[in-house]
Amino acid sequence: MAETSNWAFPPRLQPRPEELRFDLDSALRSVVLVHAEIPEDAFTASILGTERIGHGTVIGPDGLVLTIGYLITEAESIWLTTHDGTVVPGHALAYDQVTGFGLILPLGRLGVPAIERGSAATTTVGDSVIVIGHGGLEHTLDAKVIARREFAGYWEYLLDDALFTSPPHPQWGGTALVGEDGRLLGVGSLLVQETVDAESLDANMFVPIDLLEPILEDMTKQGRPARAPRPWLGMYTTPMQGNLVVGGLTQNGPAHRAGVRLGDVVLEIAGEPVADLADLFRRIWSTGPAGAEVLMTLARGKSTSRIRVTSADRDDFLTKPRRH
Repeated sequence: MAETSNWAFPPRLQPRPEELRFDLDSALRSVVLVHAEIPEDAFTASILGTERIGHGTVIGPDGLVLTIGYLITEAESIWLTTHDGTVVPGHALAYDQVTGFGLILPLGRLGVPAIERGSAATTTVGDSVIVIGHGGLEHTLDAKVIARREFAGYWEYLLDDALFTSPPHPQWGGTALVGEDGRLLGVGSLLVQETVDAESLDANMFVPIDLLEPILEDMTKQGRPARAPRPWLGMYTTPMQGNLVVGGLTQNGPAHRAGVRLGDVVLEIAGEPVADLADLFRRIWSTGPAGAEVLMTLARGKSTSRIRVTSADRDDFLTKPRRH
């Protein structure tokens, strides 16, 4: 992920401050650039890279920055840049595997306003929203909510209710989704294809801000929510022609150690058939906390076999940030 600042949305795609009911300039200044450097031997380095650049939003009077967690996972150094060019080091304070949220503690004074958090609970398809990236109005996008639905990611990630907007922001990671009242509704996570009225659209997926409130205090105090970690298999599963096919495995991860192979088709978890990716994850997570044994029924070629996988806590595989 490389930093690019010599671009701008056409004026027709930018919001018009004079038409808004809130101070857009204040919201723009709340969004900072996040630049993280990750060790080459880190668990996520081969997948997410060793240099990650995205956005974060100041949500507290102490300068606490909310971002999408994959930007700062295993970071050995983080730099935050404000709209006026102030650069401050940051500390990866917390990362929640379940929601995907990450928190950065600035190690200096950012001097920017905190944005007020709202709620996405009443946001509906067709609502006008604003997607804010670092860099001011030229990197800010007028958009519409085109869908809200369940989202399952092959990396063992599931949101019951995600927000999808279009047109998409090309530098989506950690962008701020802001409603018509100027409050924060979500944090940018992905670029996806979304089908609306039989038309395929490029869209951004946002994690709703509502998921932060129940875990924010725990994350700031202990670096992760006070819930039992979910069982993780290190198995990247993809829907393919009506089947759930193992398309990737974490080397020496739980599934790999148990004998799961690329190309295996997952038929059952604990003797119960799986319907789709979301159903697969929910059945795995229902076996208990991390460390629980997961009984899988797999199809391999013309044969069927049962494999017992001793799950793990994914966090145990990650390099932990240095304390400051």
